[in-house]
Amino acid sequence: MRMYDIIESKRDGHELTDEQIDFFVNGYVAGDIPDYQASALCMAIFYEGMTDREIVRLTLDMAHSGDVVDLSPIPGVKVDKHSTGGVGDKTTLVVAPVVASLGVRVAKMSGRGLGHTGGTLDKLESIPGLTTSIDEQRFFSIVGEIGCAVAGQTGNLVPADKKLYALRDVTATVDSLPLIASSVMSKKIAAGSDKILLDVKCGSGAFMKTVDDAVALAQEMVRIGEGVGRTTAALITNMDRPLGCCVGNALEVGEAARTLMGEGPQDLRDICVELAANMLELADKGDIVACRSMARAQIENGAGLEKLAQMVAAQGGDASYVRDPSRFGSDACMRDVRSGRDGWVRHMNTERVGIASVALGAGRARKEDSIDPLAGIILQKKAGDKVTKGEVLATLHASSEAQLDEGEQILRDAYEIGDEQPQPEPLVYARVTRNGVERLA
Repeated sequence: MRMYDIIESKRDGHELTDEQIDFFVNGYVAGDIPDYQASALCMAIFYEGMTDREIVRLTLDMAHSGDVVDLSPIPGVKVDKHSTGGVGDKTTLVVAPVVASLGVRVAKMSGRGLGHTGGTLDKLESIPGLTTSIDEQRFFSIVGEIGCAVAGQTGNLVPADKKLYALRDVTATVDSLPLIASSVMSKKIAAGSDKILLDVKCGSGAFMKTVDDAVALAQEMVRIGEGVGRTTAALITNMDRPLGCCVGNALEVGEAARTLMGEGPQDLRDICVELAANMLELADKGDIVACRSMARAQIENGAGLEKLAQMVAAQGGDASYVRDPSRFGSDACMRDVRSGRDGWVRHMNTERVGIASVALGAGRARKEDSIDPLAGIILQKKAGDKVTKGEVLATLHASSEAQLDEGEQILRDAYEIGDEQPQPEPLVYARVTRNGVERLA
């Protein structure tokens, strides 16, 4: 078998055989297939697509290209959640402890932030002492005893995806539905959970810009999950505005903690309840209405906050920062960004908000960049809010005035202020399961 023939077959619109897909994945991971041939195949897939059978085979080959986590030593049902990435998306820090406090175990393997999307590991590691570098036995022990843990991926988890994603990133083939779906689901399958909930973001701050595109991606990922025996569902959620009011690592941990105290922003609280309810339903804890009620109760009675504190302590962190987020303090330099006119915030370019946070030091432009855990943005006004001239739109945190200058310039471009009040936008657009698409807005 030759790689040349596989590229030619896909270029001409043919369906690849299982053997051809196996040959490609195994050969590329082993270093027998050069980047230029892998790039050519990715571009052919970008233009010609893949059938459901091809995508499932590619996903399974990628999932089994390295370590596959066996969570069977942990008793009970294990439910995982994956977000396709957004700005201010700290939902794992709220949802995982709420779900765990109701007896459903969450063994979460997360990544770091790159570009304008933040990483859960970076957020957690802003808590003094906390480590996400946990060996497998310790990870299992924490999940078994506490109910939830968040760790970094092992060095050999889905190496095929690591190599392919880096290649796609520099060959303009990232936004291919088959390649996105196989990338996400290969990691979820290798991570070992029984049930999977996907949070597929859409809007200006997300990779999928329209609801229809997000639904198409969700359908493909649900088909993959169900095709390999993992009960899978997806919510299509709004990322046309940042989630909550805080963007930046320590700022987001503090906001998550306040949400678990019942004091967080309404949009963040509502979306976390919906995500938790769907995870609980996947774990057969009841119908969606009952599961929503249970999730809200765990926020109101403090059980979710207590579970987060237990998880933080088990991973070596100082849990007092969760119980009292003011302990994080603030960065060396702060600046208010004020409105230049009266009106209504009609729209926010969420991607620009995320890019502004990177400029302030809260994110990475490159994988090797370091981050400032205290840097970020507190949004005082969001889409739908009324503003007056001179009123504060946002407060910036950084370690230097130069960073504040750059962040302010980028953030101002993110705000669109007009004379008319915009119509409110839904938080959740649709739910996708093996039974089809349920439009919620």
